[in-house]
Amino acid sequence: MPGIIRRATDADRDRISEIRFAVKENILRDRSRVTYDMISWFIENPGIWLWEEDGKVLGFSAADTRDGTIFALFIDPEHEGRGIGRALFAKALEALRKAGHTTGSLTTQPGSRADRFYQRAGWKAIGTSERGERIFHGAL
Repeated sequence: MPGIIRRATDADRDRISEIRFAVKENILRDRSRVTYDMISWFIENPGIWLWEEDGKVLGFSAADTRDGTIFALFIDPEHEGRGIGRALFAKALEALRKAGHTTGSLTTQPGSRADRFYQRAGWKAIGTSERGERIFHGAL
């Protein structure tokens, strides 16, 4: 699989948003939940990790080292199923481990491809959030 994983910069914001809003599942209906300041924090601190091929960003992940959560993992729908998500997930987990976390958490839409992805990765569903998302915990 050709491609590199690199940290995002401010110049990548538009492509990150484009991918986030192109997904078919886990659609962000309330765009105010992800602010400019939040994205800035991730770019400047633990990093938003990008998968890039031939100069084009095809996916991204972000881990919140403050609380041990996976904040984001999204792949351009035209490039799903190629292992890009697994590689970006591993990079996000690495960031959490380096920050001293031994377990992580995340939420996702029940019954989605992401839901099955995290189960296959060995993460355990432990409940449902107030927004109806499945809550997962996993070892790092």
